[in-house]
Parts: sequence; structure tokens; C-alpha cells
Amino acid sequence: MPDDVLTLKEVADYLKVTERTIYRMVADRKIPAFKVGGSWRFRLVEIDSWIKDQTHAVEPSSEGEGQ
Repeated sequence: MPDDVLTLKEVADYLKVTERTIYRMVADRKIPAFKVGGSWRFRLVEIDSWIKDQTHAVEPSSEGEGQ
């Protein structure tokens, strides 16, 4: 379902990092999240889009190759 909402633990498991890492990323506004009551929640489609953006951000440039 494209509108799936994940908990902090589910996102940590999905990204294979600790919950503490996710808390830090949320605090630094490095990952898209929103609060419901006092708990952080994440939309799966936004996490997947964020992953895609992170992947493109680290891809090497092809400029200057073969020169």
C-alpha cells in the first residue's frame, strides 16, 4: 500500500540501522518524518524517495572521464 505509515522501529529495521540513528536523523531533519502525539511516524513512499535522493547525491559524476 503506497500510503503505508511506519514507526521509528520499522524504519530503523527497514534501513538496517539503530533506532538511535533514526532519532538523530530526525533531530537533524535529515529524514522525512512527522509526529502523531509524541511518536515519530514515517511515510514509506517518502522514505523510498529519500533513499533515491541519497543514492543520486553520492553517485560519481561522469564529467572528466576519458580525458
